[in-house]
Amino acid sequence: MAEVKNEILAKYKAKVFKGRKDHILEVDRSKEQVIAANARAIPGIMTNRGCCYAGCKGVVLGPLKDTLVLTHGPIGCGFYSWGTRRNKARSGPDGSNYVQYCFSTDMQEPDIVFGGDKKLKKAIEEGYAIFKPKRIMICSTCPVGLIGDDIHAVAAWAESEFGITCVAFSCEGYKGVSQSAGHHIANNGLMKRIIGTDDSDYPARYKVNLLGEYNIGGDGWETERILKKIGYSVVAVFTGDGALSDIARSHKADLNLVQCHRSINYVAEMMKSAFGTNWLKVNFIGLKAIAQTLRNIAEFFGESQVKERTEEVLEEEMAAISGDLGYYRERLSGRKAAIFVGGSRSHHYQDLLRDFGVTTVLAGYEFGHRDDYEGRRVIPDIKEDADSKNIENLVIDKDIRYRAILSPERAEELRATIGLENYEGMIKDMEDGTYVVDDLNHYETEAFVKFLKPDIFFSGIKDKYVIQKAGVLSRQLHSYDYSGPYSGFRGSLIFGQDLTMGLYAPAWKLIKAPWAAREGGEPLAPKGGEEDHA
Repeated sequence: MAEVKNEILAKYKAKVFKGRKDHILEVDRSKEQVIAANARAIPGIMTNRGCCYAGCKGVVLGPLKDTLVLTHGPIGCGFYSWGTRRNKARSGPDGSNYVQYCFSTDMQEPDIVFGGDKKLKKAIEEGYAIFKPKRIMICSTCPVGLIGDDIHAVAAWAESEFGITCVAFSCEGYKGVSQSAGHHIANNGLMKRIIGTDDSDYPARYKVNLLGEYNIGGDGWETERILKKIGYSVVAVFTGDGALSDIARSHKADLNLVQCHRSINYVAEMMKSAFGTNWLKVNFIGLKAIAQTLRNIAEFFGESQVKERTEEVLEEEMAAISGDLGYYRERLSGRKAAIFVGGSRSHHYQDLLRDFGVTTVLAGYEFGHRDDYEGRRVIPDIKEDADSKNIENLVIDKDIRYRAILSPERAEELRATIGLENYEGMIKDMEDGTYVVDDLNHYETEAFVKFLKPDIFFSGIKDKYVIQKAGVLSRQLHSYDYSGPYSGFRGSLIFGQDLTMGLYAPAWKLIKAPWAAREGGEPLAPKGGEEDHA
């Protein structure tokens, strides 16, 4: 299979070849493999990445329901201000829910020339007059950083003027190499200004935070349902259907559950340093992965009561879906998939696909770092570059409220048994001969589809239709194509149903892939017969 990588790279000129060759890896688990990641995309290549602002506002802060998040910049940057990621949210106790609103200062040419700080103040005044929010967050875009508007001074003014919490995030799009930089900036702001600011009592047993869950299509609700059914109390969610009022007391939790490693690991590590809160990498996508995750959480708390209840819930949930699960597994078994999305999804969804007998032949991240691919053990070996130095690395000291939930001996035991505060990365779970590609571009997408011939390609909205025009079904895993949830046991069935409907749609017998036409091959057709339109 190595010839596939070589043939794809052979199309590049020497300079581009040099920049891309280490971003493409054929998995060989018999040896240590290193992949290039978190490097700037080559100019001119059709990358699928987002910017720093997209990571801060679009991913981490956007799902907060009790906070007016204001974009300071031209309205074009407001794409991530509203309606892009399907972050579902229910109104809080006070009735506030700002998720479906779009707030932007709509900077024009005169604001760029003469400064936009006055317009930002006016926008805050207008927003406060209409909504009376208790919290406002300001996210800056590229022009703001270039002209030098002091959004932090404006935030301080707003706090004094209105007696509210106002936090500014200098997340100009050009910072870092991708949206990953925005995740880091958002994490820093939450840690400096929000986490630990509410020290009121939280009298509950088995307290957890859910980190890196953005409630796409209702994923977080399904995950919370399962956790609460076992007996866990979810203190705060970062940040799907999340509230800053909950995040302010998130230091009261006993354990942080990290779903998306890339976007929220900074908070997990900083809370460990400040408050002693242990964290555990989890996965609520895929049946075997969910079961292992729930058993690991129960093992952390170590009490027979929670372990027994975990097994009861697992049995109940599996019994409720077993019949339909078998049907979809029969329909999907033997298929091949490719996955290229962000966060930890490229890893998590391989677990769910295995539940249906689907093999993943290609996977990659839009904005992953080496530790997302190779595991956290490589972090000391990652060299800091100029782009990384643009982002502040907070030095966190022990807070006076620091508390150790585990003894040192118990913590070491759990590191060895359940992977406490560790992540092994995606490559470890992939089969020999499959491919891992960082920052996959449009040319490489078309080439891999031609050579590997996946039955389905999971991607994002920017590249979904390019793939389908090539005759391959594509489902986007950033917003689930208006479906979901895919989390939990019930979500697994919805995923299986959506995948079955897509693959067995009669439209595919009418489409011939370009290379199939050239090579005299047959158009893609569903297994089980053309007339089966399940």
